This record gives sequence, structure tokens and C-alpha cells, in this order.
Amino acid sequence: METLRIIETWPVDTAAAAVVRADGSLAGSHGPVDHRFALASVTKPLAAYAALVAHEEGAVELDEPAGPEGSTVRHLLAHTSGLAFDEHRAMAAPGTRRLYSNAGFEVLGDHIAKATGIPFAEYVHQAVFEPLGMTSTTLDGSPAKDGVSTVSDLLRFAAELQAPRLLDVRTVAEATSVVHPGLKGVLPGYGSQSPNDWGLGMEIRDGKSPHWTGLTSSPRTFGHFGQAGTFLWVDPDARAACVALTDRPFGPWAVEAWTPFTDAVLAELRTR
Repeated sequence: METLRIIETWPVDTAAAAVVRADGSLAGSHGPVDHRFALASVTKPLAAYAALVAHEEGAVELDEPAGPEGSTVRHLLAHTSGLAFDEHRAMAAPGTRRLYSNAGFEVLGDHIAKATGIPFAEYVHQAVFEPLGMTSTTLDGSPAKDGVSTVSDLLRFAAELQAPRLLDVRTVAEATSVVHPGLKGVLPGYGSQSPNDWGLGMEIRDGKSPHWTGLTSSPRTFGHFGQAGTFLWVDPDARAACVALTDRPFGPWAVEAWTPFTDAVLAELRTR
């Protein structure tokens, strides 16, 4: 895809990007796709997927207590547990506000480790990385932000999101549908959103404005971006997913660059 060359104009030292279609075929790639990048919050969908595997294996239930009083696994995955951004401190009653929370994913990781008897980093490896062949991906640290991976590996995950093998397709459909609809919240880097829609570990584009995906991205688009200058989106209407990883922290450059890039990718996909 010629549009992927746009990443050469980004003000970063190293960048790689690729697009995978819903049928698993590679639409195109550009840059060092086997270079390992810090993922920052693009770690969260990986951690969430492992949590959903634990759910399907019967190790945890989505509506069992986890986190602050009244909170459940589902609340933690949907950023509605009430926990603060980076503190294990409740700021709201569960289910009343969309408070984006790294702490919530750390509590989730601890909860799953206790339920399975396996350290969460090892559980993610066994449940997601190993079966998908993500041999260059590691999670040593916080389930919210400490993943390291490559575009090549994340393409495998993006293909899985579009045609699940590790999870029942109904579970993935639930994870990519709005949980606790109508809640207001802040989308980091893009300000207050009403509503601020999320699924289970997946941010849902819906009608958010401004947003890190494209102006032409479908409302059903889901995924995540990270403060490491990274993103992964899946657009079910376009029947494709895109991964872009860089080595420059998220900032105004990304706000300016990512939306026209995504729109260009979607436009090229429509012509094929």
C-alpha cells in the first residue's frame, strides 16, 4: 500500500506500519516491521484478551467482584471501576463514570494471577502470545502499559481480532461493543467525550470527536493508542486493521498525523 509510506513524513526516528485484511491477508507494510517498540497502552488490548481467555476457561467470571467495593472484572475492563488513573484509589462508584485507569488494569492482572495461580505476564504469554506466534512480544511489568512488540506480531493479533481462533466470536463481539453506554469521560490526549464509549479493553470510536482514528473511520472501529506513539485499530466496515508503531512519545505531532494517515489508508483500501 503506497499510503503506508506516509509514515516517512512523521517527525519520528523509527516507524513501521502495516495493514491486515479480515481474511488474514497482508494488504501492505512499510518500515522495520520486526523492530521491537514499547507499546504503552496498546498493551491493554493484549491484557484484555488474556482476561477474556481466562473467562472462557472458567477461571474468572466477568461479573465477579474485582477491585473496589461494588466493582467487577467487567468494570475493570471497561474503565468503569471508579479507580483513579494511576492510583489504587476509588474516585467514583462503579459504573457511574468512565475513568480511564492504568490502576484498574493492574488490579485486573493481579486478580487473574490469583485466580489462575500463574503470574499475569506468564498467563498472557501462554494464552495469547504463544498460540498466535507472537514470538517477539513480551509483557514484563504493568498489564496497562509495559508491553513490547513488533508490527509483525501485532498483525497476528489484529488478524485474531477480525477472525477469532482463541476466543468464541461472541466473546469478541461483546468485547468490541459498548459496555455501560452513555457514560462521560476523558479520552487521554483528546479531551472530554460524551459519551466516552468503550468495550472490554477496547476503545470504540463511535461518534467521538476529536479522535485518533480517521474522519472516515466507521463508528464500529475499535482498538487502542499508546503514549509511546503507537496505535492499533480494527475497522469492521473496511474489513481491515492497521498497526503503526513509533519511537516518539504521543503528542501534538500524532494528533496532526494519525487522522489523515488513517483516512488515506481507508481510501486506498476502498479502491482495491
